[in-house]
Amino acid sequence: MKKDDIDNLLKKLEGSFDLEAPAQGHEQRFLEKLNAQQGIKFLQTKNKTWWKPLSIAASIAIVCAITFGVYQSKPSLEQQVAEISPEVSRTEFYFASLIEEQVNELKNESTPETKKIIDDTMVQLKKLETNYTKLEQDLINGGNSKLLLSAMITNFQTRIDLLQEVLNTIESIKNLKNYDNAETTI
Repeated sequence: MKKDDIDNLLKKLEGSFDLEAPAQGHEQRFLEKLNAQQGIKFLQTKNKTWWKPLSIAASIAIVCAITFGVYQSKPSLEQQVAEISPEVSRTEFYFASLIEEQVNELKNESTPETKKIIDDTMVQLKKLETNYTKLEQDLINGGNSKLLLSAMITNFQTRIDLLQEVLNTIESIKNLKNYDNAETTI
């Protein structure tokens, strides 16, 4: 009998159920009314606002802008050297292109027989590049410019001579290999 009453009640109420979500803040208002009926008082809670995340984002943006400005304002080592002596910049470009051309030629000549000599040459070139960077730094720091410029040019010439010598050695190795192959085929 009770089941029939509930079924009838549900059938009568069918279509009149509230299926909409309550308005924003409904739960908070309900709790405030419930607490007011029971005589409980709470300190007012601060509403979260949008300005806190915005201020954090603005602070991060300002720090990034300052950092970017500091790093951008400092000229590179090459730019500082070019300011001191524009001729060095042009000379460096000329020698660097020659060296790069010879390094590419050296890498093209790489074979199992020449791999070790090429690897050793690359290590020596790295050392010479490191020495050149030190010379540039000394020039910027106010060292004897004529002496340092001469040392920088000598460094480039040393690199070119090293590469030329290694290329000649590789050519000799290739010729010896061809000579040995020619004798063994006869």
